[in-house]
Amino acid sequence: MNDNVIELTTGRKVEGMRIDVYLASLFAEYSRSVIQKVIEAGGVQVNGRLAKASYKVRYDDHVRVEFPPPAHDLPEAEDIPLEVLYEDDYLALINKPADMVVHPAKGHWSGTLVNAILHRFDELSTVNGEQRTGIVHRLDRDTSGVILIAKEEQTHRDLSLQFELRKIFKEYRALVHGVLDRDSDYIEGRIARHPHDRVKMTITDDEDEGRDACTYYEVIERFRGYSYVRCHPRTGRTHQIRVHLASLGCPVLADKVYSSRDSLRASDLAPDAPDEVLLSRQALHAHRLRFQHPRTGKIIEAEAPLPDEFQKALEALRKYRCLS
Repeated sequence: MNDNVIELTTGRKVEGMRIDVYLASLFAEYSRSVIQKVIEAGGVQVNGRLAKASYKVRYDDHVRVEFPPPAHDLPEAEDIPLEVLYEDDYLALINKPADMVVHPAKGHWSGTLVNAILHRFDELSTVNGEQRTGIVHRLDRDTSGVILIAKEEQTHRDLSLQFELRKIFKEYRALVHGVLDRDSDYIEGRIARHPHDRVKMTITDDEDEGRDACTYYEVIERFRGYSYVRCHPRTGRTHQIRVHLASLGCPVLADKVYSSRDSLRASDLAPDAPDEVLLSRQALHAHRLRFQHPRTGKIIEAEAPLPDEFQKALEALRKYRCLS
């Protein structure tokens, strides 16, 4: 088995998308230009034939991608504490802490969730390759909360299909700067890589560049100049919730990429408040995940409690920015 080879079957939602855009959206650690170089080197086949970067994906295409050998060794098991919310023979749900990268990538070759689960579990799926063993979906480094891990291959494939068909219920909690106009609404906007900033994503009208994205939000609590919201992403694009909320003029607090602030201090809320840091990372938390177990058919639901710093910031907003 070549651990650098990944095989995919495309769904209806990506039909018509350029193959280089499609692959860049799946593998966030590779830029579109790197993907194009892999294609030019003959590393991508569609239905057994070499693909060009301009190829438009069709429903049920079989895509085979052979990435260059990793510059680093395969990830090793590391004894990193994990909070396991649910576990059985087929899968597990983990409460990922903030400041933990999900899988090894440039600049983060150890201390990742993959390193931790290699130590914690005896068996893990390798559907996405050895660098992403067990990983079904991603959370941003500074986003905390529930993440799903697959222990064996068929369960992994079935769960990936549920994500693709939008059958997995995801609930996030966020603290944002600004007051949303409506109590609840849908945010729709195609998401693509920012044309000038490799780190950022952006909303675009270009159908060739962007992928459709939809987020439903509800305001849980309002404050003077701030809001506490519940978000249900209907799609799973990179940085989706962060980009969509920022597009409404309400970026996630302490999101240094989309709000230009990397922390929240009590003194930001009131001049007489102590100058202490309340948040040192973006205030976005994957609160709940619900899905049908692909083997037992039972409904599995896991909930990750709000982290201490998130709760501390929320209490400060109630103290210093209460509307009443």
